[in-house]
Order: sequence, then C-alpha cells, then structure tokens
Amino acid sequence: MNQDFSIVTLILHASFVVQLVMALLLCVSIASWAAIIRKYFALKRTRALNEDFEREFWSGTSLNELFSSAAQNAKFAGPMERIFASGMREYHKLRERQIGDATTLMDGARRAMRASFQRELDAIESNLSFLATVGSVSPYVGLFGTVWGIMHAFTGLSSMTQVTLATVAPGIAEALVATAIGLFAAIPAVVAYNRFAREIDKIAIALETFIEEFSNIMQRNLSATQR
Repeated sequence: MNQDFSIVTLILHASFVVQLVMALLLCVSIASWAAIIRKYFALKRTRALNEDFEREFWSGTSLNELFSSAAQNAKFAGPMERIFASGMREYHKLRERQIGDATTLMDGARRAMRASFQRELDAIESNLSFLATVGSVSPYVGLFGTVWGIMHAFTGLSSMTQVTLATVAPGIAEALVATAIGLFAAIPAVVAYNRFAREIDKIAIALETFIEEFSNIMQRNLSATQR
C-alpha cells in the first residue's frame, strides 16, 4: 500500500523497451513543440508581410515603383510581394523581346505568378506533414510500449504462486505511462496541424485572389495602352 506510483518512479522501474519508447516519444514531443512554435511565428510574419504589401499595392503606388521596391527588398519580402515581382519580371522580359500581344503577355505573367504561388505555398506548408505524422503515429507507438510493458509484467508474475492486485498494479501502471506520453505528444500536434492548415488555406485564398486582381489590373493597363 505504500508503493510509490509517481510518474518518475514508474518510468525508472519500467522495462528497457518501454523506457526506449518513452524516450522516443519525449524527443518527438519536444521536436513537435519546436515545429509548432516556429510555424506559429512564421505564419504570423507571413500574414503581416502580405497585409503590409497589400495595403501598399492598393494605396495608389505605380506598378513600376512597387516592382522596383520588391526587387530591392526581395530577401525580406513576403509571399504576395514575391508573386507580384515574378509576374512583373516575366511581363518585362516579354516586353523586352518586343512581344506586344496582350494575350501572350498576360499568359506569361500569369504562369510566372502561378509557379511562384506554388513555390510559396510549398514553403509555407513545410513541417506541416511532420505534425500530421506525430499526431497519427504517436498514440500507436505509445500503445506498443504499453502492450510490451504489460507482457513484461505478466511474464514476471508467471513465477509467483499468489498474484494480487498489489503485485499486478505496478507493472500495469508502468506500461500505461507509455500510452499517456504518446497522447501527450499526439494531441498538441493534431490541434496545431488543424489550426495551421486553416491558416494556410486562408493565406492561399488571399494569394490566389491577389493573382486574379493583379491580372485584371494588368489586362486593363494593356487594353488602355493598345488603344
């Protein structure tokens, strides 16, 4: 009745395989929390940069001035600004080749922006698959540790002539800690993955909307210059 059932004691008394599973899950949990924190601040910075550029874009600044600023600030620009710069860069390259057809110019600029959009989206979604993997696999890894620990506990009890709850409880408790640690690693990863996925969807929609709006502006400017 005076046995110590604290978490630390249970971990120290667990079998080697269960301890190995616990250590693996703890490392995965730390890595997932680091990924969560990095992704949170990365998405926050991305939203802020996109909003700043969008305000500047609709403030009445000319497209050439925005392009010049984006070219100088390419290293610190946000996804929306880089997409804009890729479209303008392709547009200017086609104009330098003496291409005056509006359809060709628009198709080239739009393809460049779409390619840039895909690159930006891939960068924004980095580490998201890691969180999904942690959320889906960690409970099963913890369950494996629990099953192994229970097997080890009952194997040790097989040589005893009299088995009571007091003799069974420590081994079962030690094994169940692995499942608890697995859930501890999985739950934050799942919650963070769902939240980040929604945030990335919003960013992707905003970028796609900007591409269409910018394409419409370029189309109007080309129509005006060709009249």
